[in-house]
Amino acid sequence: MVTALTLAILLLSIIAHEVAHGYAADALGDPTARLSGRLTLNPLPHIDPIGSVLIPALLVLSSSPILFGWAKPVPYNPYNLRNQRWGEALVAVAGSATNLFLALFFGLFARFFVATLPAAASLAGTIAFVNLFLGLFNLIPFPPLDGFTVVRAALPWSLASGFHRFENQVRASGILALVLFLIVFSYVLAAPFYQFILFLFHVITGM
Repeated sequence: MVTALTLAILLLSIIAHEVAHGYAADALGDPTARLSGRLTLNPLPHIDPIGSVLIPALLVLSSSPILFGWAKPVPYNPYNLRNQRWGEALVAVAGSATNLFLALFFGLFARFFVATLPAAASLAGTIAFVNLFLGLFNLIPFPPLDGFTVVRAALPWSLASGFHRFENQVRASGILALVLFLIVFSYVLAAPFYQFILFLFHVITGM
């Protein structure tokens, strides 16, 4: 039951992340996601069988310290964005910002209602933890994670073009590059990152 609930929360959090990208792009002048019917929390248009189901299920069932997954990317055309300097960065950061907002909202709910509504507070705590992990994980500056897009957009063109070529090479490698990154992350960064998430979770929720 707990595993199924965690999977459901992770899936909905991933979808909220992607929808936020679409809303940000729409607000900044690109209607592609809206015209494609992707500005919805209905899971069906967003589910990727591998990234939304298989990978999250394996991570949760194996009690992995990593909570990660992806939905079908919300389509957008960066050339439609009114702000060509920072538009891509704003669209990219919108996903993680949404997850972190949800983490703060539900984390504070858990903190203030743990005594009077323990079951609801426990559920809110799970939502907060999943979104906290997902939001911060996506800010890691490695493609295709959002943190890389933010860093690339902040760099001068002479450097950003090199980052863009590197991103294209990683994307061309498909899921292999992501698997290699997750392996390296698991062995090198997972433990301190997980401890950092636990620290922030305790600060927000008091749990």
